[in-house]
Amino acid sequence: MRIGELAAATGTTTKTLRFYEDSGLLRPAGRTATGYREYTEEAIARLDFIRRGRAAGLTLAQIRDVLAVRDRGQAPCQHVEDLLAARLRDLDAQIADLRALRDTVAELHAAASTPDPGSCHPEQVCRYL
Repeated sequence: MRIGELAAATGTTTKTLRFYEDSGLLRPAGRTATGYREYTEEAIARLDFIRRGRAAGLTLAQIRDVLAVRDRGQAPCQHVEDLLAARLRDLDAQIADLRALRDTVAELHAAASTPDPGSCHPEQVCRYL
């Protein structure tokens, strides 16, 4: 299939497909006699994997590493498990940081819920922050 057909079939753009090919995420397409890129059905599965990896929060570099393991004929299961475990740790840390930030903002909001402009000092921008 040509690049436009692949883009339509996978919900992406031809620009993204060219970028993925240049970045080593998508195998280089064969060329027709007239120079058009000609992709195989394998490209659809590969693009689906890239989409799912991105949805899980993996970077393109991490996805490229997983694809490289598969391209060497090895199952990337352990590598993927390691990446997902690290991603979970990162998400847990981000959630903890967001909870702490929420608590801080809630305290500031509670203090600011009964504003008293008359008690503000001219040297301060706002006493609630």
